[in-house]
Amino acid sequence: MTKTADWNQKLARFRKSDLRRSVFELAVTAGALGGLWGLGWVAWSTGWWWAALLLTVPAAFFLVRMFMIQHDCGHGSFFEDKAVNDWVGRAIGVLTLTPYDYWRRTHAMHHATSGNLDRRGLGVIEMLTVEEYLALPRIKRLGYRLYRNPFVMFGLGPAFVFFIQQRIPIGLMKDGWRPWASTLGNGAFALAGLAVLISLVGWAPILVVNAVTLLIGATIGVWLFYVQHQFEGVRWSRNGTWKRDEAALHGSSHYDLPGPLPWLTAHIGIHHVHHMSSRIPFYRLPEVLAAHPELKDVSRIGLVESFKSVRLALWDEAAQRLVSFREIRDRPRVAVAAAA
Repeated sequence: MTKTADWNQKLARFRKSDLRRSVFELAVTAGALGGLWGLGWVAWSTGWWWAALLLTVPAAFFLVRMFMIQHDCGHGSFFEDKAVNDWVGRAIGVLTLTPYDYWRRTHAMHHATSGNLDRRGLGVIEMLTVEEYLALPRIKRLGYRLYRNPFVMFGLGPAFVFFIQQRIPIGLMKDGWRPWASTLGNGAFALAGLAVLISLVGWAPILVVNAVTLLIGATIGVWLFYVQHQFEGVRWSRNGTWKRDEAALHGSSHYDLPGPLPWLTAHIGIHHVHHMSSRIPFYRLPEVLAAHPELKDVSRIGLVESFKSVRLALWDEAAQRLVSFREIRDRPRVAVAAAA
C-alpha cells in the first residue's frame, strides 16, 4: 500500500465498544492476574520459591494486558461512558503504577505528534537525527549512547520509568494541580494497597511475586512501545510533509506476534490501525485486519525480525531511514553555530 484512503470513514463502524465484551475482557484479565499472584504467594509460603518466580512471567503478561485496558480507557474506547473509562483507568493505574490522568495527557500528545520530527516531546522514547547527534558535545553524545544502550533502555529504563519517573508529572509540573493530583494520588493509593497486602501476606512474597511481576511487565511494555515506532522501514517527516494517516500507517508497526502473544498483549501489535483510529477497542482490531486485508502487510514486522531494531538509534534525514551508531561513526562532527 503506497497511498492512504479515507480511513476515517472506513474504520468508523469499528469504533463502538461492546459493554459485555469489555466487562468480560476486564474480568478475565483481572481474575487471571489475581489468581496467578495468589498462587505465587502460596508457592512462596510453602517453600516453592522457584514456582513463585515462574508464575511471575505469565502474571507479567496479564499485568501488561491490564495496562492495555487502561490504555483503551484513556482513549475513551473501552466503555461508551467517559466517567466509567476514567475511573476504571484510574483503578487499574494503581496496579500498573501508571498515573492515569497524567499518562492520558502525555499519551494524547504522542498520538498527535507521532512520526513528526518537529514535534518530538512528551510520551515518547527520545530519538535524535544524525545531524542533531553529531552536533552534540562529546559528553552529551555519550549520554545519548548510554540512554539508547539496550541494557539501559530495557534493563534499567522500565524500573526507572514506572517506579521513579511517573511519581511526579514531568513536563506538566506547571500545568496546575491536576497532573500533581494524578501522580501523587497514584503513588499514595499504590502505597496504601502495598501496605494492606504486606499486612495480609507478608513482605517477602509481595516483594518477590508482585515486584518481579511489575519489573517484567514494565520491560515488556517498554519493548512493545519501542518496537511500535522504531523499526526498519519506519517513516518520519517534518511539519511540511507530515500527514496523520501516513504517519499512522508507516510510522507505527504491525507487530505480527506468534501464538497467544497477540491476545496476551491485547492486540496492541496492530499499532498502525490503532494510530489511525484510537477509538477502536483493542478486541476489535483483528476485525479491522479481517475486513481490510490490505493492511496486514503494511509496516509489518515479525518477532525475530523485531530484535534487529535494537541497533537502530538515529534518524538519517538524507537516507530517510533509521541507522545505527556504527553506520555513522566515520562521519565528521557537525559544526555548532556560535549562537548555540
